[in-house]
Amino acid sequence: MKVLEGFDKAAADYDRLVGANPGYHAQLRLSARRMGIPDQGRGQRLLDLGCGTGASTAALLRAAPEAEIVAVDGSAGMLARAKEKRWPSSVTFVHSRAEDLAEAGVHGPFDGVFAAYLVRNLPDPDSVLRTVHGLLRPRAPFVAHEYSVADSPLAKAVWTAVCWSVIIPAGRLVSGDASLHRYLWRSVLDFDGVIDFENRLSRNGFDTIRTGSMSGWQRGVAHTFFARRASR
Repeated sequence: MKVLEGFDKAAADYDRLVGANPGYHAQLRLSARRMGIPDQGRGQRLLDLGCGTGASTAALLRAAPEAEIVAVDGSAGMLARAKEKRWPSSVTFVHSRAEDLAEAGVHGPFDGVFAAYLVRNLPDPDSVLRTVHGLLRPRAPFVAHEYSVADSPLAKAVWTAVCWSVIIPAGRLVSGDASLHRYLWRSVLDFDGVIDFENRLSRNGFDTIRTGSMSGWQRGVAHTFFARRASR
């Protein structure tokens, strides 16, 4: 399955599906707060990379209501859904893959980058992480809100059970096609464990790396990965 095409097809029903996930929006808001953007974002310029239908953008706006936010996504369908919602003039949407930001006119420096459920969907995550590093001001934060279960047999089992009992059947019921949701199940199983992803961040120029988990059924499954651009 081509990932962007899958998200395009799922865009019309995506908000309904994620809205049925208890805590989905609250956990995005938690990860956005964990960025630690000061002074409600006043005078700050932030990038929401992989904004989807705008749930992560709303979380970032809640954490930093005075910031300028550039929200980017590679799926035209998802981005169209995001643009249909009401946003302040400080929020701008850009259609671009994470690999093509410069060509789309997205340039730094940024005072923070937020990426929710993005990195594991990238064909070359190291290249994009290096790009993100270059877009950030020195010591500015990068936060990835992401599923990671490879280090925990229990987390793998919970993720698989939830996918096959809830997420995949719900996707089939709502949209008539569960191929994207089967892909999402597998993409999480194939993604870095927590330690491997922290090491990946370090290799690509980040430091001050720490990881926070979520509560409820997503404890040990979904995480906030926090890092800063190194000074040099």
